[in-house]
Amino acid sequence: MSDAQLYVGRFAPSPTGPLHVGSIYTALASFLDARSHQGQWLLRIDDLDTTRNIKNSADNILTTLETFGLTWDQAVYYQSQHLSDYQEFLDQLNHRQLLYPCSCSRKTLSALPADIYPGLCLNQQVLPDTPHAIRIQTDQRIIAFEDELQGLIKHSLSERHGDFILKRKDLVIAYQFAVVVDDYLQGVNHVVRGCDLLDVTPRQIYLQQVFKFITPSYMHVPVIVDAEGHKLSKQTLAHAVDTHSPSQLIFKLLGLLKQHPPIECQNAPVSELLDWAQQHWNPAALKGTVQLAVAG
Repeated sequence: MSDAQLYVGRFAPSPTGPLHVGSIYTALASFLDARSHQGQWLLRIDDLDTTRNIKNSADNILTTLETFGLTWDQAVYYQSQHLSDYQEFLDQLNHRQLLYPCSCSRKTLSALPADIYPGLCLNQQVLPDTPHAIRIQTDQRIIAFEDELQGLIKHSLSERHGDFILKRKDLVIAYQFAVVVDDYLQGVNHVVRGCDLLDVTPRQIYLQQVFKFITPSYMHVPVIVDAEGHKLSKQTLAHAVDTHSPSQLIFKLLGLLKQHPPIECQNAPVSELLDWAQQHWNPAALKGTVQLAVAG
């Protein structure tokens, strides 16, 4: 990214329930990195998987972010409003003969070693009315990128993943495909997110290379884990974030991010805390850490 290029970052929660501490932590890191570069911070709602969406959850997410002073630029981007865009880019790949249908059952897939898909359906005839996913062919290239915190990451897709899914059997667009299209359409050039998504990044970069999109800069921050070492998530029943004392939580999260806010800021208004954090933002303190802290 050149100095003259506007920094564009984003936060992309799923409307499957209220935000928890881990969500606000990641949002805060992304927000501070964007604002410290005088950049834009966009909000994207990952609502493609309608079976998991919870009514009013998206509105609740917006209200919670505003409560914590994490305000975004531009209109909120809802993935469900961009189905035609995803189909257009799928059609491009299909025209280039890079896609193929996959009717493999879960039983077949679960029996594969290390979850690497070896192209079982690549040369198989799949009838149009047979339920199937859509996979993209990968090749022997090595995907390498320099993560701002985790250092040099190198993956061979053929050895780590194989041909991966772009559209699921239930017709839902896969995350790793949608996010590449979204980042391109929104002009996102810097991605700050949790280390739990580090493994999918090479697949996304592969798609960016296939489309000849510019690859954003990546920063994968450590994840917050519970007492058992599990990442805080809705799957591990993480509690909804307490919105009654936003300043106290922001102060705590700045500590977890190793930003060392002065103790006199502990009871400062959220706006003052965020101003201090933007001026002193130093993500280098997190370098090389995957799991940052145990949440209390």
